[in-house]
Amino acid sequence: MSARARHWLLALAATAVVLGVDQATKALVRASLAIGEARDLFPGLDLAYVRNRGVAFGFFGGGGVAVSVLTTVALAALVVYFALRSATRLLWLPTGLVLGGALGNVWDRARDGAVTDFIDPAAWPAFNVADVCIVVGVLALLWLIEAREAR
Repeated sequence: MSARARHWLLALAATAVVLGVDQATKALVRASLAIGEARDLFPGLDLAYVRNRGVAFGFFGGGGVAVSVLTTVALAALVVYFALRSATRLLWLPTGLVLGGALGNVWDRARDGAVTDFIDPAAWPAFNVADVCIVVGVLALLWLIEAREAR
């Protein structure tokens, strides 16, 4: 199997794992808490059932079609970038993290009209596993791009 084919399989596997973990954790929260309910986990960190109709941290709550189009364009650009550079070492990981996280949140919006958020730090808006994967994936992607350009 070529490196490109192996990296595509790894990216798809990472996407599936992120999507599965994200949807499983959100289902547990929806089954265990009422909307708006919160439970203290640690000082400064709650487990809370929050419905987010916006994008990142509730911004662009009324974005509707525009947000959907921008999300689709961004994901398509990521897939094209990966397709052009799929032989790049470790590029499959941030690609899978971002795709899995984005698809997890898109799935929520399509099913419920809002994203389920549940990790609620005291000084930050609530977020979820998909959000963590998107942020980590984007940072890793930027790091890989910078490392490639530095060579």
